[in-house]
Formats: sequence, C-alpha cells, structure tokens
Amino acid sequence: MPKVLIIGAGGVGGVVAHKCAANPDVFEQIVLASRTKSKCDAIADQVKQMQGREITTARVDADDVAETVELIEQVRPDLLINVALPYQDLPLMDACLQTKVDYLDTANYEPKDTAKFEYHWQWAYRERFRDAGIMALLGSGFDPGVTNVFCAHARDNLFDTIDTIDILDCNGGDHGHAFATNFNPEINIREITQAGRYWEGGEWVEIEAMSQDRVFDFPGVGERKAFLLYHEELESLVEHVPGLQRIRFWMTFGEEYLTHLRVLGNVGLTSIDPIEFQGHKIVPLQFLKALLPDPASLAEGYTGKTSIGCLIAGHKDGKPKEVFIHNICDHAETYREVRAQAVSYTTGVPASIGAEMMLTRTWHEPGVWNMEQFDSAPFLARLAECGLPWHVQER
Repeated sequence: MPKVLIIGAGGVGGVVAHKCAANPDVFEQIVLASRTKSKCDAIADQVKQMQGREITTARVDADDVAETVELIEQVRPDLLINVALPYQDLPLMDACLQTKVDYLDTANYEPKDTAKFEYHWQWAYRERFRDAGIMALLGSGFDPGVTNVFCAHARDNLFDTIDTIDILDCNGGDHGHAFATNFNPEINIREITQAGRYWEGGEWVEIEAMSQDRVFDFPGVGERKAFLLYHEELESLVEHVPGLQRIRFWMTFGEEYLTHLRVLGNVGLTSIDPIEFQGHKIVPLQFLKALLPDPASLAEGYTGKTSIGCLIAGHKDGKPKEVFIHNICDHAETYREVRAQAVSYTTGVPASIGAEMMLTRTWHEPGVWNMEQFDSAPFLARLAECGLPWHVQER
C-alpha cells in the first residue's frame, strides 16, 4: 500500500497534499509533517472537505536528522516529498539514506549563511544513494522541473541539435499588496539579489544582479520586461543537452516590486549577515520575512495568470527551428480547485507528478537524478491531465 510522507506545510505543501489526495490509486496513504503541526492540521481539514480524503499529520524539525529518521521509522513511507526550505535538502537526504527511503524535492540545496544555490552538494550523494538502492529526484517543481522536462522533450523529439535555450518566467498576476513575494520571502529575495549568471560558449558568465533585461511577449499575458537571473536548472541542463551553446533564465518583475526591493536593499533589510540589535543577533532578511505576507495567504482574490516556458532554438533536418514550449496558469482557477495561488500550484502539481512517476516505477533508478534524465512523455501526459496543459508554439 503506497505511502508518502510530505514534509512542508506552506503553499506548495498544501497543493501537493491536495493533488496526492486526488489520486488515491497511487497515493493510498498520505502523511503531512512540518515544524508547525497546526499548519498541517489546517491543510488536512481542507483536503478532507475538498477531496474527501483523510490524511495524517505530524510534527518534525526537518533540520534535525535524528528527529526526521524517527518520524520516517514510525511512518514507514515509500517516498519522502520535500517541500520544506532548500536549507533542509541535505538533512532530509541524510535521513532518507539512513532509512533507505526514496527522496524528491522541488529546489536545490542552499546554505543558510551564503546566498548561493548549486546542485553539487546534492550530486555528491549519487554514489551513496545508488549503493543504498534508493532514488533521489531533484527539482520536481516548475522551474526547475517542468522546464527541464520541456527541454528534454525538445532534445528528444523536436530538434536534431539545440543551440540556445532561454527559460522565461512571468507572473502576470495581481495580489493587491504593495510588496509581497509569491514563495518564501527569504528564498525569493536571496535568489533575486545575488549576481546574475548564464552559460555561453562553454563557460559561465557572471553579471551584476538585475543588470540585463529584455521584453518578451508571453502567451496569455502579453509583453513584459524580464530580467536575467541565475537559476539552478541551468546547471543541470548544461550537462544533459548536448551541443548547447547558450542557456539563460529570465523572470519578470513589476516596477513597484523593483522599487521596494531597491529601497529595502539600500537600507540593509535584504542582507543575510547577522547584526546586533538590542542585545540579540538578528538576520535582517529574516526580520523582513516576518513583516511580509505569508505567500499562502495571497491566494484568495489573486487575479491574472502565470506564463512560463522555454524558448528553444536549434536545427531540425538541416533547417533552423525555434519553439516556445509553455504553460499558462490562472490564479483564480487554482484557488477554486485547491485554495492556492498559481505560483504554488505550478510547483506543487509537478511535485505530485514526479512522486507518481517514482511510486509507479515509471521513473525509478537508484542514485540522484535531474528531471531531464528521464523519458519526458509520461510526465508530460500527466501534466496536462493534472491541471497544467502545455503548448508548443512555433516561432
């Protein structure tokens, strides 16, 4: 009887719980755990009301390997889905190694004291997971995640050679707040304020944060200005798309958001360096996080759409070819379905599908893997069925 342990009770955790509950043939038993059990209980009540399924809840400190091991031994899951914070990837992978349980996450590891996220820390677990006979699937969200699968589909089906990839992420929605982040504020702001980076001509090129932009016509949203950022899927796609000459990642931000971010940075509130305040050590960015709205609270009344995809150029049958493979997701529709905004939904749905791929053994191989290393067809078939239809637009 397949059983899954979901760790993390934020907006994404709620979506994963709903989507797993809606698929009882694969997810027969569901346990939801986080540091704050009351958040799990609230999600469980919502799942019972909307999906008609009972799920079990528990408390766990995901930073504490021993505590997580104890919970895993009590629950005895077939798979651990990590939708907690990226800081907790390695402790949770350690717990899975100790208990020989498969692992899945949606974002790669990031150390607390350095605004730097890379796969090498998790790739270092490859041999240990392989020797233990268990699997880790990394980055099964949207970007990373679905974008990696879009690239695999293009690599294996649409092109003979791929020259360039531009991953473009637009949230064209409106949550009504002057300044708020659509996922964990601390992770979001760290991601945006670090130096930009892209891969070209066989090497990494680093630029000043938010110093390059482009205007792109996003299907379902329209023209928006997008800024070049570093994003983790670039690191793995460089390894798994042969002949690639350049890959970049772009994300849109409104002028009001950027003005707030610039002012907060100027006064030091986006810093992760601890300061002394009234006899206590505090991290300014963590203090700012406490002042901002919980991303999960933005869902009700959120309007507009997200439009995310991969602009891929290369050659097919000796001729130049360019496509934009993308998804459009509506904030109001996702709220009606699972009481979540589209940014949480577009991450949580692929996490549940990745888990399904593993539990059904459609994708299963001991070791540590990225999404584009598996056959894209079964994942993409389920993506449309589970609420994220995708489209290939010839450019």
